[in-house]
Amino acid sequence: MGVWEYGRGDSHTPTLPYAEMMNPFDMTLLPPPILTSEPGSFARRTFEERIPRIVEDTIAANDFPHATADALRALRAEIIGGTIQPLRAESPDRAFWDEHARPFVGKTWLDVPWYWAEAFFYRRVLEATGYFQPGDGSQRDPYANQKDGELRPDAGPRALAAILKRRPESPENQFRTLLYASLWGNRADLSYAVAHTTPGSLALEQEHVNLVVDDSARVWEHLIARRGGRVDFVCDNAGTELLFDLALADFLLREGLASAVMLHLKPQPFFVSDAMVKDADAALAALAQSTEAELRHVGERLAQHRATGQLQFRTHEFWTTSLFFFQMPEDLRLVLAPAMLVIFKGDANYRRLLGDCHWLPTTPFAAAVGYFPAPLVALRTLKAELIVGLRPGEAERNQAQDPKWLVNAKRGVVQYQPS
Repeated sequence: MGVWEYGRGDSHTPTLPYAEMMNPFDMTLLPPPILTSEPGSFARRTFEERIPRIVEDTIAANDFPHATADALRALRAEIIGGTIQPLRAESPDRAFWDEHARPFVGKTWLDVPWYWAEAFFYRRVLEATGYFQPGDGSQRDPYANQKDGELRPDAGPRALAAILKRRPESPENQFRTLLYASLWGNRADLSYAVAHTTPGSLALEQEHVNLVVDDSARVWEHLIARRGGRVDFVCDNAGTELLFDLALADFLLREGLASAVMLHLKPQPFFVSDAMVKDADAALAALAQSTEAELRHVGERLAQHRATGQLQFRTHEFWTTSLFFFQMPEDLRLVLAPAMLVIFKGDANYRRLLGDCHWLPTTPFAAAVGYFPAPLVALRTLKAELIVGLRPGEAERNQAQDPKWLVNAKRGVVQYQPS
């Protein structure tokens, strides 16, 4: 079901400027949320097919004790044919999840808002594996074995080396090359069965036809005009994508376009590939240990920038909640507000920017994200049935050419919003 076909009418498109909606923010003015109950939707298929497969893959990738494997299988059975159960074990975030799960406990997993369901599923995985409890599972990333493969020399590092070897000479063209690499690196997502190639195996210039929106020229102009401020990355996937993000961060610091770069990372495992601080440390180590001289140089510069505080890794418990970005706590808002530019990576962050709603595709990007306190750019490959910022008729043309264009990660966007 395409986002422009949801059949609820144009009246659900907000009529007030978003800045007015945000003071205070009135969620009743948002379009209807995407639900797992929608027949034929990718959201529904996520819980009918993808999530059960993720449970199976997680068990297969780990040498869990029998009790842990059984707990994960029970979670899978609950998703397929049971009703949503609350958290049982005590943990630092138990009160948050008890409050936000209350409206949905007792319903089926095919009868709730999509983003909430995914967020709560991944939190339930941590309970099943004993992440917050004493014992073998304590603080153990259940997806680590899957993530580690992307940092092998012949995987993500080789793809990044291929990009760096064919960088153009001019700073502007280098910027676009690395920005596009950071965008298309989002295809390397362990929670999606995406067959498309990542940068390094396909020339980036060939990918340009797959950009649905490309505001890269406006982003470059913004960086030149505001040269020397802090650039923040709200990161998505570890491994290949994070290597590409780090290469872009290195360029911004090396060229003096940014005085500092802050990477916002998850405080605990979340969606399968999501990057934590330890994943960023592992990516830096992979660069430093590479046999490719150019990769080692990138790693050395980034290590020096980190030592001086110009490269910072930060985290916050908000990143692993079911909340949207217009619901972020004030302490995190105060961290992000001074940024010269915030780069939002990936599909889940795009969904959280937009509230995971049935926006009309022709809704201006500014109307959906104008509440945000700093200039931003969203780099996203399309893996969910929502999008904004398109010209009239463009969504319909894409649908006619490729019925799965919104979810197969073939296409991407670079969408910019000034403050």
